[in-house]
Amino acid sequence: MRVRARRQLADRVVWQCASLLLGYPDETHLRTAARLLEHVDGVAAEQLSRALDAVRAVDPMRAAADYVETFDMRGRATMYLTYWTHGDTRGRGAAMLAFASAFRASGVAPPADEAPDYLPVVLEFAATVDHAAGRRLLIEHRAPIDLLHTRLREAGSPYADAVAAVLTTLPPPGDADIERARRLASAGPPAEAVGLQPFTLTVPPRRAHAGGD
Repeated sequence: MRVRARRQLADRVVWQCASLLLGYPDETHLRTAARLLEHVDGVAAEQLSRALDAVRAVDPMRAAADYVETFDMRGRATMYLTYWTHGDTRGRGAAMLAFASAFRASGVAPPADEAPDYLPVVLEFAATVDHAAGRRLLIEHRAPIDLLHTRLREAGSPYADAVAAVLTTLPPPGDADIERARRLASAGPPAEAVGLQPFTLTVPPRRAHAGGD
């Protein structure tokens, strides 16, 4: 039990640190990430440190512009996990609701400032609200996270290291995950837009620790 508890705590710290580093560049968040890094070790610590150092090395205005350019929904990388699997289709609505339902089941009310499938939100939820539910969401969406990491790495983005650190906390990909990521990389997200409604279900996780497995 103690080993399991230590592993869960280590995961939570990595997730919270990665969530901050993958958010819009903000010096307050970067300072918090730096403090969290004092409690991370191993490969994840090296990856998160590289990401932090790289973002801090850039002028704040340039860092903000780079961030928007990197993660623009119209670009090759996006942190909205259901976009990779459903694109602008009606099926994405149900996928978004699955995230929102997981948040509600853990006692978090849907908010209105960010989508529940947004990777930094999912990471903070997993870190501060419900380890088990958050980990399950991350594992279920391993293929999009893998593909996001690949795209960021190919672009030479410092954010690739933050995503790589998240991947170290998840089980190795199985054959199905690898094949799914290959298909996503090859075909891209679906493009059907008929009947798509604007997405307004958003969930900012509470910062106070609660729940867990």
